[in-house]
Amino acid sequence: MTLMHPKQPMSVGIVIVAAGRGERAGSPESGPKQYRLIGGRAVIAHTLERFVTWPQASRIVIVIHGDDEALLREAIGQVDDSRVTTVIGGATRQQSVLAGLRALRGTEITHVLIHDAVRPFFDHDLLDRVTAALADGAPAVLPATPVSDTLKRGDIDGRVTETVPRADLYAAQTPQSFDLDIILSAHERAELEGATSFTDDAAIAEWAGIPVTLVAGTPDNVKLTLKRDIAMADERLSAGLLPDVRTGNGYDVHQLEPGDGVTLCGVFIPHDQTLKGHSDADVALHALTDALLATCGAGDIGDHFPPSDPQWRGAPSRIFIEHAAKIVRENGGTIMNADVTLIAEAPKIGPHRNAMRMKLSEFVGIDMERCSVKATTNEQIGFVGRREGIAAIATATVVYRGTKS
Repeated sequence: MTLMHPKQPMSVGIVIVAAGRGERAGSPESGPKQYRLIGGRAVIAHTLERFVTWPQASRIVIVIHGDDEALLREAIGQVDDSRVTTVIGGATRQQSVLAGLRALRGTEITHVLIHDAVRPFFDHDLLDRVTAALADGAPAVLPATPVSDTLKRGDIDGRVTETVPRADLYAAQTPQSFDLDIILSAHERAELEGATSFTDDAAIAEWAGIPVTLVAGTPDNVKLTLKRDIAMADERLSAGLLPDVRTGNGYDVHQLEPGDGVTLCGVFIPHDQTLKGHSDADVALHALTDALLATCGAGDIGDHFPPSDPQWRGAPSRIFIEHAAKIVRENGGTIMNADVTLIAEAPKIGPHRNAMRMKLSEFVGIDMERCSVKATTNEQIGFVGRREGIAAIATATVVYRGTKS
């Protein structure tokens, strides 16, 4: 086996191991520990969010238990999952990791970070340290912290037999990170030879003769194993937090001209006029796009989709609203409500209101009950009253990760 690859452009994939049952966490009726709530969100949502907001993550594979697909969907519903795929794991962690690695085979991925779903408190600095070592040519990288406690060895009767010197001892963390081809080959060799006693991926690398490079871990990067670990994590995330609720407003107007219908909130309504615009001129979605962007100071629709750019000519406005929702989530926001008021003399909006709410729910990624569409006329006053245009006012409510008081 080649242990060192020449330097090459790196493309980093992530394998999040989330197929365990978490028996030691207690309260089985509460479900596996990766889906328990800390700070109001599932553990795995916190973990995934740290990866999706890290610029170097190209692909993310979540390895889950076959019974947990609905749990995962519910847990990560407010996290950007555009780069995420899921695979079903095996009976052991080793089998689950192998399933995740195989999901990356044949892709552009050159290196992989393997991480426990129940370690939500790592940071981007740790990921940068790991990938820097990979970029320098290390085939395997292990984040670790020096052991600080005095270690004792005991016998079957519970008596101390010796004090273990702690010099050069380290506590292993994840993400354990590798050249993809090398660690996949080692895992498959272990499977073929029936070697199943490994407790982590670095141990498989050692067994296969792959040199493992240590980098500094972080004390916060703890594994949530027991029920009290989850309770302490919840207390840590919840204590002293102020709710960061933000409201964004958007306004847009488009001119009417002769035509066969208008598109509002993604729904085409036959009409004797059409809306004039560079894209599909969906005035409602344009206003809501601005409202979402406003909650995180991300400019307006024209900054992201300039009307001078020919690629957006005739484009469906769902592209714009889905992009804005993605930006909100990448900034740590959870969209709570989307409200649109249409101002038009015609066509009638009432018969299409529920279809519009369904579209908003789909585009923004929230329940339909959190989407509102209203309409009013302008009492035949002004450009709206003269049927020269349609205006829309939109409001979005987003909750961002809390800040310390």
